[in-house]
Amino acid sequence: MTATTDEPPLLEPLLRDLAPQVLATMVRRYRDFDACEDAVQEALLAAAAQWPGQGIPSNPRGWLVTVASRRWIEGSRNEAARRRREENAALLEPQETATVLGGEDDTLTLMLLCCHPALTLPSQVALTLRAVGGLGTAEIARAFLVPDTTIGQRISRAKQLIKASGAEFRMPPDPERTARMKAVLQVLYFVFNEGSTASSGPALHRVDLSTEAIRLTRQVHGRLSDDGEVAGLLALMLLTDARRPARTGPDGALIPLSDQDRALWNTAAIREGVALVTHALMTAPVGPYQVQAAIAAIHDEAPRYEDTDWREILVLYELLGEIAPGPMVTLNRIVAVAMVYGATAALEQLASAESDPALMGHYRLAAVRAHLLELAGDLDAARVQYRTAARGTLSIPEQRYLESRAARP
Repeated sequence: MTATTDEPPLLEPLLRDLAPQVLATMVRRYRDFDACEDAVQEALLAAAAQWPGQGIPSNPRGWLVTVASRRWIEGSRNEAARRRREENAALLEPQETATVLGGEDDTLTLMLLCCHPALTLPSQVALTLRAVGGLGTAEIARAFLVPDTTIGQRISRAKQLIKASGAEFRMPPDPERTARMKAVLQVLYFVFNEGSTASSGPALHRVDLSTEAIRLTRQVHGRLSDDGEVAGLLALMLLTDARRPARTGPDGALIPLSDQDRALWNTAAIREGVALVTHALMTAPVGPYQVQAAIAAIHDEAPRYEDTDWREILVLYELLGEIAPGPMVTLNRIVAVAMVYGATAALEQLASAESDPALMGHYRLAAVRAHLLELAGDLDAARVQYRTAARGTLSIPEQRYLESRAARP
C-alpha cells in the first residue's frame, strides 16, 4: 500500500466525504443496507485508527471498500455457497476498480434511495444525515432535540421500509426521479434551515447542520450542474449563510437584518451565490429555490439596509406565492408590502391572511403583527404581540430578542 502523509485534522473531513461513496458502492454490490452500513462503519473506524500512524493510502476509497467488503463477508460466512462465491470474487477485485464504482453518481443515487417516497420527511432527513452525511445517531438526535432511541428507531424503520418496498440501488426512471429529486432538495433545505435558525434550544445556529447541508448540496450540484433548482438551492444556502457571522452578538443574542454589521458578511459566499442564481435564472426554468435565492441576493448586495430594493423583493415574493405558496411566503410578502406601501396596508393584508389554518397560533404571525404595529406607531399593541410571539417560540435567542422588543420604552 502506497501511503501519503497528511495532517490528522484533514482525516475527519476526508472520511466524511468518502463514507457515502463507499456505502453506495457496498449497497450497489450487496444490497443489504443495514449490513453494508455496519461494514462501512467498521472500515471507517479502522481507517481512523490506522491512517494517522501509517499514512493515508494513495487510494483511500479503494482501501475502505476492500476493508468494508471483508467485514461484510466475515459477517455473512453462514450464508449459501453461491453467495459466498460471489462475495469472495468481490474481494479479489482490484482497488483501482473499486474507485470507479464509487463517486458522485453513486452518492446521488444513495440520496435518492434515502428519500424514498415510502418514508416520511423526518425519516428521510434522519436516514440522509446518517447514510450520506455521516452523522451518528447521537449527533442527529442532539440536532433535533429528541432521544437517541427515537432517531435509532426512525432510521431502523426507514431501512426496513426501503427493503420491504423492493427498491434497488439504481437511478430511478423518470418521472419518479424528478419526484425523488424534489424530496432530496426538500430534505437538504430542511436540514439547512434547522442549522441556520434552530427551531429550539439555546443557540440560534447549528453550524454543523448548515455546513453539512451546503456540502451535500454541492455534491448534488456537481452531478446536476444544469439543474436550475439545485443551483438555486445552493445559492440560497450560500447567500443566507454568508450573513451568519453578523446575525448574533458576542453573547449569542439575535441581531436583526436591519442592525447587522455588513462588513462581517462573507463576501466570497455572496459572490458565489449571486453567480449561481444569476446563471440559473438565465438558463433554466424558474423555480422556488431560485426565486428565494434572488431575494437573498438583493438583501446581500445592498450596501446598507436602507438601500434594499424592497419593490423588487415584493415582486419576487408575489412570484413565489404563485409558484410555491405557503404560510411563511405569505408573511414575508406582507413584510415587503409594509416596506413598499406602509404598515397600514400590510396590517390589512395580515388580517386577511391570519385565517389560514397554517398560520393560526403560529408565533411568527404574532411577531410580524408586532413589527407592523411598531412601524405604525402603536407601541402598546406591539408590545403585547411581541410577548405573545416570545411565548410561542422554543428558540431561546428568538425569545430573548422578542422580549427585548416588548421591553422597549
